[in-house]
Amino acid sequence: MYRRWHHCRKEPSCHWRLLLAIFFSLLSSDLAAEQPAARVALVIDDVGNSASDREVIALPGPVTLSFLPFTPHSRHLARLAHESGKEVMLHMPMEAKAGNRLGHGALTNEMSQSELQSMLIKALQSLPHVAGVNNHMGSDLTESLPHMAWTMRLLRYYPLYFIDSRTSVNTCAEDVALATGVPALRRHVFLDNLQDQAAISRQFDQLIKLALRQGYAVGIAHPYPETLSLLQQRLPELTALGIELVPASALIDDENWAAREKIGTAPLAVRLPDTDITGAADSNGLAL
Repeated sequence: MYRRWHHCRKEPSCHWRLLLAIFFSLLSSDLAAEQPAARVALVIDDVGNSASDREVIALPGPVTLSFLPFTPHSRHLARLAHESGKEVMLHMPMEAKAGNRLGHGALTNEMSQSELQSMLIKALQSLPHVAGVNNHMGSDLTESLPHMAWTMRLLRYYPLYFIDSRTSVNTCAEDVALATGVPALRRHVFLDNLQDQAAISRQFDQLIKLALRQGYAVGIAHPYPETLSLLQQRLPELTALGIELVPASALIDDENWAAREKIGTAPLAVRLPDTDITGAADSNGLAL
């Protein structure tokens, strides 16, 4: 060791090499330290029915807000959310097995391809700044391969990403999205199936554990007073745990699930029906 350093003293270039090695070692250590241990996307569903939903925009950090179409406050609040740096999604009503009341603009199993795509276009045009779509209810429709294929081919046209809320264990929505070339994620944790702060806090802990275990996680919550109160308290904890709160689209970018990269390269979990997007048109008259 002494001989090597003694030899270096006689060669100035050796000093520079040593200093550069130390510099890049420290730089790489700093960069590694700055990398978050995990990333979390938190989607707040059902926004737009009430003027009080404005409170979700005040949540700390880049929470993603998913708006119901054709609701009294959705368009105005979506614009405010975008101006406040929040990502906007369309929370698209889809038919449920329990026969739940879906409201105006829902996609149903009785719809033809043209009817479904025309309704989805109207819903997308009802909101500004839409970056992606997830399903509202939909335990029935998300099991239907043809209806999901029609849906995803339209989203690919725009293009938009899709998050499968996974309201059915037999959903094919995420698989069809990826097979169609639509960037897609799935919901991992529902935070507030029980509207109780202790229960919501336990689900928040579960979201954290899952994110740290697999590197990322997607949570879904709703604009309930109990949920908003808890999130105001606990969202700031994520930074201290080395977890970065990000918009949903950031997770899609991280996973390299860009639509063009997936087409023709990903193993398909489903075989799509041999149908094309026909019979529907956007506001410019373009056939889809």
